[in-house]
Amino acid sequence: MIDNIKELITEVEAFKAQTKEEVEAFRIKYLGKKGLLNAFFAEFKNVANDQKKEFGQTINTLKKTAEDKVNTLKAELESKEEVKGVSGDLSRPGEPLQIGARHPISIVKNQIIDIFSSIGFNVSEGPEIEDDWHNFTALNLPEYHPARDMQDTFFIQTNPDILLRTHTSSVQVRYMENNKPPIRTISPGRVYRNEAISARSHCFFHQVEGLYIDKDVSFADLKQTLQYFTTEMFGKSKIRLRPSYFPFTEPSAEIDVYWGLETETDYKITKGTGWLEIGGCGMVDPNVLENCKIDATEYSGFAFGVGIDRIAMLLYQIDDIRLLSENDVRFLEQFKSAL
Repeated sequence: MIDNIKELITEVEAFKAQTKEEVEAFRIKYLGKKGLLNAFFAEFKNVANDQKKEFGQTINTLKKTAEDKVNTLKAELESKEEVKGVSGDLSRPGEPLQIGARHPISIVKNQIIDIFSSIGFNVSEGPEIEDDWHNFTALNLPEYHPARDMQDTFFIQTNPDILLRTHTSSVQVRYMENNKPPIRTISPGRVYRNEAISARSHCFFHQVEGLYIDKDVSFADLKQTLQYFTTEMFGKSKIRLRPSYFPFTEPSAEIDVYWGLETETDYKITKGTGWLEIGGCGMVDPNVLENCKIDATEYSGFAFGVGIDRIAMLLYQIDDIRLLSENDVRFLEQFKSAL
């Protein structure tokens, strides 16, 4: 089989193409999902141990040769294409078009969605203008509960039952009302709190909250999920969970990730400890499950929430949260190359 692969390498090196279609057919034949290379990689496990090294090296040589050939042929064909003269194309705009850019909030949000999607979480959304039941009462915060003071809320003056949501946990309530366990969902979105605007806080910001409901869900499942997230998001796998209080989870914890103390900025953002708080989490309170018509004797679950704005500020070293909402083109142009 090794000799067959070596013959294919010679065939690849000698291959020529006149059109892009021929190049694409060549690429699919060797590098496609059902191509020859994948078949050889699948066969690797059947190769004798004393031949595995040579077999693997030969496959890698074939792969690199095919990739180089595809790139070379594409470049040659593109250089031969006729380029229209600028003055001859009357449909061209008078001024060059500016290249657009994704907002850093969108970049980070999409990264978070991709990470949790890879472990089975779907995405749920809900209204930003909420009612008291979904934002507070269903989440174990009945009227006059002192914990409501933890979130300074924007209420609609003509109807005190209507408000701007203070967290995306309200989306989780709506999801539980309309879906039966097992539930595994994240809820990204904008939330509002009546706070003074400064370099560190704003009256609106962005969150991603997660919810997992099933039989026999434990705190260990929660920690492992957060461990995976921080490793994928920051490249840092060391986390700690500090006991805390949230009305809708019991027990509850703050999520800290070990950021390190390698630079002066690290000392500043972690206050010299190396640890950085990124969100909160806990096991869903049985009262919340019962409010959403889920049997708390049969099901359990965990919930967590992280701030998108804060993560964006960390990843891009942004020192003023107001920059994320001022639409300053000089600031946004820095993210042109970001996907």
